[in-house]
Amino acid sequence: MGRRGPTKHLKRINAPKHWMLDKLGGVFAPKPSPGPHKTRECLPLILIVRNRLKYALTGREAKAILMERFVKVDGKVRTDVCYPAGFMDVVSLEKTDEFFRLLYDTKGRMTVHRISAEESSYKLCKVRDVKIGEKAIPHIVTHDGRTIRYADPLIKTNDTILFDIESGKIRDFVKFDTGNMCMVTGGRNAGRVGVIVSREKHKGGNDIVHVKDSSGASFATRITNVFVIGKGNKPLISLPKGKGIKLSILQEQEKRYAA
Repeated sequence: MGRRGPTKHLKRINAPKHWMLDKLGGVFAPKPSPGPHKTRECLPLILIVRNRLKYALTGREAKAILMERFVKVDGKVRTDVCYPAGFMDVVSLEKTDEFFRLLYDTKGRMTVHRISAEESSYKLCKVRDVKIGEKAIPHIVTHDGRTIRYADPLIKTNDTILFDIESGKIRDFVKFDTGNMCMVTGGRNAGRVGVIVSREKHKGGNDIVHVKDSSGASFATRITNVFVIGKGNKPLISLPKGKGIKLSILQEQEKRYAA
């Protein structure tokens, strides 16, 4: 008889590359629990505490830290070592007064970016869907699995909302428009930041968005990979090292030698 249901384990060789786990560090990797982000687009809390922030040396130590209720994700205490934290999530450690936001670097890997306490009070959410539910109550669904009722009727799919973590309310929103700043969250250009130049509509297919970064380089990607992060060329969040500008191998080499 075959296996029933989804797998409960994950081999290290099959783990997402952006977790950056060493090949010889064991057979298994943490299998993300069901949650707001997809398995291959998240970073389990154990990897944040142990591999990125180096607060623990082993999985047991990481679990002990989480069970002490020291780690919050988006203002809520999370004790599951495999809880899937994903793009734009705010991880806060109030004991050490540290706050981090999960973003992509220019190589498309999830990075833990340190932010200020003030910036940790909000996050950006991409609107996936706008619906009318039971009793004709309008609501929007965001990229991190939130359902927000009675949102501003001007908010449409692909727009970005500025979500206040403490109150659970929408502070502001940014339309998906040409001239606005965006970050690419998938595909070859994941992690790149630029300004939306144009949008090609393809009926029955994927709309293509053309983006130009601050160094003048242009690239195109699917609309599903584009996440608006600012009005005009001013981002609403602080950006990680490199500011979302992808360098060629030669440019990287020059930069390394110069340092």
